[in-house]
Amino acid sequence: MTSAAPPLPRRHSATRRWLVVAAAAGTWWAAYAVNGRWWTWLLGDVLDLDLGTRLGSGVHFFLYDSVKIALLLVGIIFVVTVLRSFMSVERTRALLGGRREGIGNVLAAGLGVVTPFCSCSAVPAFIGFVAAGVPVGVTLSFLIASPLVNEVAIALLLGLFGVGPTVLYVAAGLTIAVLAGFALGRMRPERWIEPFVFATRVGGRAVDPSVGLTWDDRLQMGREEVVTILRKIWPYLLVGIGLGAAIHGWAPQELFTRYAGPGNPAAVLVAVLIGIPLYSNAAGVLPLVEALHDKGLPMGTLLAFMMAVVALSLPELILLRRVLRPPLIGLFVAVVGSGIVAVGYLFNAVL
Repeated sequence: MTSAAPPLPRRHSATRRWLVVAAAAGTWWAAYAVNGRWWTWLLGDVLDLDLGTRLGSGVHFFLYDSVKIALLLVGIIFVVTVLRSFMSVERTRALLGGRREGIGNVLAAGLGVVTPFCSCSAVPAFIGFVAAGVPVGVTLSFLIASPLVNEVAIALLLGLFGVGPTVLYVAAGLTIAVLAGFALGRMRPERWIEPFVFATRVGGRAVDPSVGLTWDDRLQMGREEVVTILRKIWPYLLVGIGLGAAIHGWAPQELFTRYAGPGNPAAVLVAVLIGIPLYSNAAGVLPLVEALHDKGLPMGTLLAFMMAVVALSLPELILLRRVLRPPLIGLFVAVVGSGIVAVGYLFNAVL
C-alpha cells in the first residue's frame, strides 16, 4: 500500500509565497514606471497621433491617468489592507481619534505635502486611510493637502513668484487642510461614508483583525479588498478621468480676464467657480497662473483659482462619490471652497 506523500516543508511554502509577492511588486513597479512612456510611444510613434493637439493630449491623458490611478488603487489598497490586518479598527481609531484628532489633522496635512498626488491620485490613499480606521476628518486633511501643497508646487511657485507668495500659499494651503478636515470631522462624517469602505473580509467572511491571522490570510485579504473596491468604483474612475481628459489643457484666459479681472469685487469667488470644473495638478496650472498674472490679475485671485483647480476638481468629486455620500461631498466643497475664497481675498489685501 502506497503511503501519501508528505506535505512540503513549511519553509518551502513560505519561500514560494514571498517569491510570488516579490514578482508581483516588481511587475507593479515596472508597469508604473513605463506607463507614460508606453502611451507616448504607442500613440505618438505607432499610431502617429499628434500629442500636441487637444485631441492627442486628451487621449494620452485619459489612457495614462486610467492606468496610473488603477495601479495606485491596487498598490495602496493591497498594502494598507495587509497593514490593517495587524491592528483592529477600534485600536486605530483610539490611537488617532478623540483629543488627538487635531494633531492627526496636522500630521495628515504634513503627509500630504510630501506625497505629490493630483486630486484624483489622492483618492486611492483616502480609501485606504478610511478603510484602516483613520478618522474621516483626519483623512480629509490629507486629501486636501496632497494636491494643494507639494514640493512640485513649492518649487515652481518659488521660481515664478519668489519667496513671499510661496510662503503665503504653503501656509494658506496647510491651514485650509487642517481646519477644513478638523471642522468636517466634528460633523460625524462617518455616517456619510459608503459601508463597503469599512468592511474587512477574508474568504467572503467578516473577520476581526485583532484575531491571529496567518500571512496567507493577510495576503488574501489584500487581494480580495483590491478586487472588491475596484469592482465598485471603476465606472466612477473612468467617468472622472474621461471628464478630466476632455478639459485637459483648456486654458480659459479670456473668460478669466473678462469675469475675474481686478475690476470685479467678486473676482475671487468667480475664479474659484471657474477653477472647480477644471482638472490639473499644480505644475499644470501654474503656467496659466503666470500668464494671467502678467496681464495684471491680482495674486490672491490667481492663487484662489489654482487652489480650486487642484483641490476641488470635478473629476475628483465624481470619484469621491463612490465612497462618500452627497451630504459629505457638499460639506467638503462648501468648507474647502469657503476657505479658499477667504484666502484669496486676504492675499489680495496684503499682496
